[in-house]
Amino acid sequence: MAELALWQYLLIALLFIWGGFVRSGLGFGGAVLTLPFLLLILDQPLVFLPLIGVHLLIFSSLTVWQSHRADHSAGSQPTTVNWRFVRWALMVMAIPKAIGVLGVITLPGALISGFIFSIVSLYAVSYILNRPIRSNNKLVDTGLIALGGYVSGTSLIAAPLVVPVAASRMPKEQLRDTLFALWFILVLVKLIAFVAAGVDMQWIHHLWLLPCAAIGHVLGLKFHDYALQRDTALFFRVLGAGLLVVSLVGLGRLFAD
Repeated sequence: MAELALWQYLLIALLFIWGGFVRSGLGFGGAVLTLPFLLLILDQPLVFLPLIGVHLLIFSSLTVWQSHRADHSAGSQPTTVNWRFVRWALMVMAIPKAIGVLGVITLPGALISGFIFSIVSLYAVSYILNRPIRSNNKLVDTGLIALGGYVSGTSLIAAPLVVPVAASRMPKEQLRDTLFALWFILVLVKLIAFVAAGVDMQWIHHLWLLPCAAIGHVLGLKFHDYALQRDTALFFRVLGAGLLVVSLVGLGRLFAD
C-alpha cells in the first residue's frame, strides 16, 4: 500500500469496520458495499482485494462455526448451511470464476475499477427502487449464478447476483451462513490464484485492519439478529443512494484521468 496521509488511513480503518459490519450483519456485501469507497481513497483494486478476501475467510468461517455450535448446544441438528445449494452454485460458477480471476490479474487496474463502479451503480439503483434482481426461472437463475461467478472472479462483488437466487431456495435463517460457506470457497480459490501470480497480499496491513474488521463483525452479528425480525428496505434504499453517488464520482474520476 502506498504512503498515504493520516486521514486516509483513518478512513480506510473506518471502512473496514463498516465492511465487517455489513458482512456479518447481512451475510453479503462486505466487498460490494466497501470497495467503491476504498477505491476513492486509493484506486488500486489489487491492494484491497487480498485484504478483504482474507478477512472474509476468517470471519465467515468463525460465524458458521458459532452458528453450528449454537445449534448443537440447543440440541438441534445444525442446519444453518444449505450444502445442496452450495454444491450446485459451485458447479455453475467454476468456469466463469476462472475466467474472472485471470482477468483481474492481467487487466489494468483502471479497467477493473471502472467495471466495479459500473456494476455497483446498477446494484445501487436496484436498492433505491427496492427492486433487487429477482428470478423464479431455473434458466435465469443459472445465468445469474454463472455471471456471479465471473464477477466474483474479477472483484468479489457477486453478492447482489447470487443472493436473490439463494433467497428463493432456502429459509432466511439459512441464507447468511450458506452464503458464507459459498464465499469462503470462492475467495479461497481467488487468494490462491493471487499468491500463485505473485500479488502482494498486504500482510503487514492485516495487523491494524483485522481488529477494525473484528469490531464491525461483532456489531454486525447484533444487527443480523435484529434484521431477521424486521424489514430492512429503508436501510438498503439509503445505502443504495450513497453507493450510487460514490460510484458515479469514481467513474467521473476515471474518465477525467
